[in-house]
Amino acid sequence: MSLPFTILLLLIFSISSSYFTSLGHCKIARLGIFPKVLKNAPDGSQKLKKSGLEMYYFNQTLDHFSFTPTSYMTFKQRYTIDFTHWGGAKANAPILAYLGGESSLDSSLSAIGFLSDNGSRFKALLIYIEHRYYGKTMPFGSAEEALKNASTLGYLNAAQALADYAAILLHVKEKYSAQHSPIIVIGGSYGGMLAAWFRLKYPHLAHGALASSAPLLYFLDSRPKFGYYYIVTKVFKETSERCYQTIRKSWKEIDRVSAKPNGLVILSNKFKTCAPLKGSLDVKRFLGTIYAEVVQYNRGPGYWLTNMCEAIDANPPDRQIDILDRIFAGVVATLGKQSCYDINMSTQPKNVAIAWRWQICTEMVMPIGYDKQDTMFQTAPFNITSYVDGCKACFGVAPKPHWITTYFGTQDVKLILRRYGSNLIFSNGLSDPYSVGEF
Repeated sequence: MSLPFTILLLLIFSISSSYFTSLGHCKIARLGIFPKVLKNAPDGSQKLKKSGLEMYYFNQTLDHFSFTPTSYMTFKQRYTIDFTHWGGAKANAPILAYLGGESSLDSSLSAIGFLSDNGSRFKALLIYIEHRYYGKTMPFGSAEEALKNASTLGYLNAAQALADYAAILLHVKEKYSAQHSPIIVIGGSYGGMLAAWFRLKYPHLAHGALASSAPLLYFLDSRPKFGYYYIVTKVFKETSERCYQTIRKSWKEIDRVSAKPNGLVILSNKFKTCAPLKGSLDVKRFLGTIYAEVVQYNRGPGYWLTNMCEAIDANPPDRQIDILDRIFAGVVATLGKQSCYDINMSTQPKNVAIAWRWQICTEMVMPIGYDKQDTMFQTAPFNITSYVDGCKACFGVAPKPHWITTYFGTQDVKLILRRYGSNLIFSNGLSDPYSVGEF
C-alpha cells in the first residue's frame, strides 16, 4: 500500500436487504474501501472522534445537470472541517479536501492520516466530505427511500458526486472569505479516482490532486494487460512457493469433494460454515476474497499474508495432511477462531453494498476476472454478458461500460494529462493488486 488510508479491494459476495429484496440473490463483483472479512478491520460504525473537527450539513442539489422539477430537490450532505492548523484566509493558507468514496465518513475518518499529518506543516484548513448515498448523506430523506429502486438511485454517479464536492468547496471558500486559498483534493481508491477526475474537470477549483491507489486504467477501453489476480498470485508465490502450490491445488480438491453425494455437507463441516453450502462456488468465492484481502491489506499485528501462509505450510510435506485442512488453517489464522464462518459476509453494511452495487452496475465497470496468467486460481475470465445479466437482475438496468472512459478521457490518459493535466500525484504500492491499472 502506498498511503495508510483507503484502497480498493475486490470482493465477491451476496447480501440481502429487508427493503430491497431483489438484491438477495444478486452476485456481482464489489469494490470495497476497507477489508470486509479480516479480523480487526474497520466496520464502518465508528463515530467521529477526531479532536478539532466540526460537523456541518450542506443543502445540496439533487441533480446538477438538468432542469426538471425533481432536479431542484435538495438533501443534506455531511462534511467536517478541522480549523486547528489553518493559517487563515488573509495568509492565503491552503485547503486540503478529502473526497469521500464508497463508505461512511465515520469509517473514513478512522483511517485517514494524511490530512492531519500534513495540516500543521502547510497551515491548512482540512475538509472531509461524505459521498452522496453513503453514510448519513442520503437523498429523499432516508436510506430506505434513496436506495429503493433505480428511479431514486439514478442520481448516484461520479459526475454528480464531483459536482457536490465543487458546490461545497465553493461554499466554504465564500463562507470563510478564502477565495485565494488554493485547494488540493485528496482521495484513495475510488476516492482517488474522484480526486484525479476533479482536478481534470474542475481545474478552476482544484490547484492539485493526490490520488492514492486509483486504478484509472482499469476499464474496458483501457484495461491492463495483466489484472488484479495476477498481482495476488505473484505476491503469494513470492511469499511461499509451497503456500501458493497448496492453494492452487485446493480448487480441484473442493470440486472433487463437492461432487460426492454428501460433498457439500463435508465442505460445510470442513470450513465450519454458519449456513449449509448451496454449491462449491460459495466456498471458492469466500476463499478468493480472503486471498485478495491478505495481499491488499497486508498489515499487522504481524502480516496477514505471512500468517496465512505459515499456517498453511505448518505441517511437514511428508505428513499426509488433508489439503483442505491446510487451507482452513489459513482461514483461521487470518480471521481468528470463530464458532462458525459466514462465507456470505452478510454482516456487512447493507446500505453501502446496495449503493456501490448500483455504481458498478451503471458506470464503474471494471473487467476483473481470473485469467490464464492468474495461476493461483481456476481460470474464469471476465464475461461482460454475464455481468450485464447480473446487473439487470439486480436493478433492471444495464451498465454503460464505456461511459467512464468517454466522460473522463482515460482511453489514453498519458495524452490527456500532457494536454491539460498538471499538479496530479498518483501513488500506489507495487503489491497493491490494483497497481496494474494505476497510472
